[in-house]
Amino acid sequence: MKKDIILSGVGGQGILSIATVIGKAALKEGLHMKQAEVHGMSQRGGDVQSNLRISDCPIASDLIPSGKCDLIISLEPMEGLRYLPYLSVDGWMVTNETPLINIPNYPDKERVMAEINKLPHKIILNVDEVAKEVGSARVANIVLLGATIPFLGIDYAKIQDSIREIFERKGSEIIELNLKALAAGKEIAEKMM
Repeated sequence: MKKDIILSGVGGQGILSIATVIGKAALKEGLHMKQAEVHGMSQRGGDVQSNLRISDCPIASDLIPSGKCDLIISLEPMEGLRYLPYLSVDGWMVTNETPLINIPNYPDKERVMAEINKLPHKIILNVDEVAKEVGSARVANIVLLGATIPFLGIDYAKIQDSIREIFERKGSEIIELNLKALAAGKEIAEKMM
C-alpha cells in the first residue's frame, strides 16, 4: 500500500488539521508516514500546501515527484490546480468548489472549474454549504476529509479515532460535530463515485 497525497488551500482553512488526522490514522494502522509542509504565508491568507506520503514500506523522501501523486485534497479550487503537474494519470482530485478570493487577479470561477472538470477522476463538492448544514462553517475541512475516505486506504474507524484524539481538549460537542462532518463528506463522495 502506498499513497502520495498533496493537500492544498489557503491559510486558515484547516489543511494542516486534515494532514494531522490522516497522519495519525496512518500511524494507528501501522503504516510509515512522511510529511512536508509549506505554510509560511498562511498568516497572510497565502497558499498552504502539504505533501503526505503513506506506505506499508519505509519512505525515503517526504516530497512527491511530479506525476506521482495519488490524491490532491484541496479546500480551494485554484490552489488544487496549482498542483496538477504532480497528479498521476490515475490520480484523483477531491476539491471544494467554492473559491476563496484572496488576490485581486483571481481567475474567473467558471474557468477554474472548467479546468478541474477536464480531470477524469474528481470529486467536487461545496464543503462550506455541507459544513453549515452539519452545524458549523468551521468544520468545512473535515467535510472535505470525509470525501477523501474512499481514496485513503485507511480504516474509517482509525480516522474517527484520530479526530477524537485531536479534538479531545475541545470537548465532546466539538468531537461529535467533527465526526458528523466527516460522515457527511464520506457519504457525498460515495454517492458521487
